[in-house]
Amino acid sequence: MPAPLPPRSLRHVARFDRTPFQTRILDLSHDGRGVARREDGKTVFVAGALPGETVVVELTARSRRFDEARTLEVLEASPDRVLPRCPHFGTCGGCVLQHLDEDKQILAKQHVLLENLERIGKVQPGEVLPPLTAGSWGYRRKGRFSVRRVNKKDKTLVGFREQDPRFVADLRECHTTIPQIGMKVAALSALVDGLQARESIPQIEFIAGDDAIALTVRHLVPLGEADRAALAAFGREHGFSIFLQPKGLDSVHPLEEPAPELSFRLPQWNVELAFQSLDFIQVNARLNEKMIARALEMLDTSPDHRVLDLFCGLGNFTLPLARQVREVVGVEGDPGLVARARANAERNGLANARFFAADLTQDQRGTPWMRQGFDRLLLDPPRSGAEEVLKQLPLQDINRIVYVSCHPGSLARDAGFLVHERGYKLVSAGVMDMFPHTAHVESIALFQR
Repeated sequence: MPAPLPPRSLRHVARFDRTPFQTRILDLSHDGRGVARREDGKTVFVAGALPGETVVVELTARSRRFDEARTLEVLEASPDRVLPRCPHFGTCGGCVLQHLDEDKQILAKQHVLLENLERIGKVQPGEVLPPLTAGSWGYRRKGRFSVRRVNKKDKTLVGFREQDPRFVADLRECHTTIPQIGMKVAALSALVDGLQARESIPQIEFIAGDDAIALTVRHLVPLGEADRAALAAFGREHGFSIFLQPKGLDSVHPLEEPAPELSFRLPQWNVELAFQSLDFIQVNARLNEKMIARALEMLDTSPDHRVLDLFCGLGNFTLPLARQVREVVGVEGDPGLVARARANAERNGLANARFFAADLTQDQRGTPWMRQGFDRLLLDPPRSGAEEVLKQLPLQDINRIVYVSCHPGSLARDAGFLVHERGYKLVSAGVMDMFPHTAHVESIALFQR
């Protein structure tokens, strides 16, 4: 598997020969592009190409170690190639794998996970878990649309970034986003284009609970009464609760009062979690429930256990865990999320769930929660992983660790530490398709002494 790519800003985009040429695709990169070799052995990453295909390509960027290209024509197609559902596929950077059969997409992600574990962590799981899937369309309940007024087109674009992230994709629809949002992109674009402040709105975030959907409009100048009225009317017409963000996160407020409560339910554990319009929640609601169930099964808890849940957020895992153990302690770096996690525990009548705010990238060895002793550990860290906190934790009494990962590279690094330095065995690992049609790899792993 090729090494990860450097930031686009480090790649050379100076003048070079763009003459189309034919090549054979040998592999699929971690970001969903085909991998080919030039005659001189140089690697070429080809957007829109699949392993086994013969394609005609055009270079789009060059660097010392590799080139980048886009597919102009497929001469010999892979049997795994399918017709993309979205008319914006190939331009929009929101998803890059719609041309690959869904069953093969998840196998490609599994390959990325296992390759990272072996190459980076020097470990292999005793068992490869069956992939978790939960439907591949209309799943995205949280996201951020970029907004840009383009005078040459005489319109305001609302959408995800293009594959070239300097540009905003001109979207009319999005099939991976929940239909209430995905089929309203053109209407949202027309709304913003009619605002006096249209050139001062850089982004609109959306988030959906079970009973309400919120749009948070970031605006760099104060909105006039006409703009506020237009936004309010749009919200009422389409069933959105509109929030405004004039400055930082603490400036977010509803355009109209009273704003409906945002929440989602986890029926299997009789839990409901309330959240705010810019909070982190798992993007795929159906997959989230399957993920929680698998994580709790892998932890194999009993009613007398104490469990530590690190990077706990709103309590997505913590509160279901509280239904089946003596006590669970959740730790999260965002004080606002911790406050809402405590409120969620209270609203669900869970007195055995306690929460602490702590920066888990810093030294926490003097904190009371770390010295309390636990039987099980659950981690759901950001892309950077859990390296710092794992080095500090007294792990000698923790028999099982379940690690939920959104980045296979950091999981592999941390797995190597747990296996080679802390005496754990990587019992099992598997992928979860939280983001179908994208190259994003979500995974879960079980470590046991």
